[in-house]
Amino acid sequence: MWQPTPDVVAHRGASAHRAEHTRGAYELALEQGADALECDIRVSRDGHLVCVHDRRIDRTSSSRGVVSELTLAGMSDVDFDSWHRELPDTADELVRRTRPVPERGVLTLDELLALVHDHPRQVQLFVETKHPVRYGGLVEHKLVALLARYGLAEPSDPENSPVVMMSFSQAAVRRFRAAAPLVPTVLLFDRFRDSWRNGVLPPWADIAGPGIRLLREDPGFVDRAAALGRDTYCWTVDEPADVDLCRRSGVRYLATNSPGSTRSHLADSDLPRFGSVTAT
Repeated sequence: MWQPTPDVVAHRGASAHRAEHTRGAYELALEQGADALECDIRVSRDGHLVCVHDRRIDRTSSSRGVVSELTLAGMSDVDFDSWHRELPDTADELVRRTRPVPERGVLTLDELLALVHDHPRQVQLFVETKHPVRYGGLVEHKLVALLARYGLAEPSDPENSPVVMMSFSQAAVRRFRAAAPLVPTVLLFDRFRDSWRNGVLPPWADIAGPGIRLLREDPGFVDRAAALGRDTYCWTVDEPADVDLCRRSGVRYLATNSPGSTRSHLADSDLPRFGSVTAT
């Protein structure tokens, strides 16, 4: 039995090569042919949805502070780019290279949606809401409102929805489903509950979201979920052996920090799929 190639999802953009959650990282991911982009979102103090993974901006910027205590204007002159600069292949290139101008200001979800909307190729956007957060369910409500502004909150064909919502928080996924029932959802998890191991997800979760470690331990999970009508989104997959595992297992969406090399590896692979595995 043969499995179609998984869709390649650029995890925080092409984040192995550009600073995560920057416009440059997402533009590079699109250049590299990513089928979809992934981002994390939080709410700033003045109510904007911003693309930041951590509770604080310390790790990924030139400044410090808690996202929920900072305004969009307060983050407008912060350098979110220079902390992650890919080194060239040779010392000569390093000497010759012109120092790039750093990206200033946090990337908003509004800006990322516009980038996806304006791209000539159809690209999905996977939006992860982060929890726990100071503002509770506000992030999901604001996400629904922003999607509605773009005409994306009620897709005519949920199977091909331009946006997919996801979270590790069951309450967040359930809350979002109640507000936007036609937008697909992913329940992310880094450990199996008994029912989840058998492929049984809550009714408000459309897609299973295990980490790659879980698939290494139990690749048959993908078949069990598929038998119950659930596709699988696997994170975060960078090693060639793990890419091969995802393809053989039948993973639908593969999140990676290196969309270019992952796509190239998939294109060069010619792997039979694992046989169906039942739960034990």
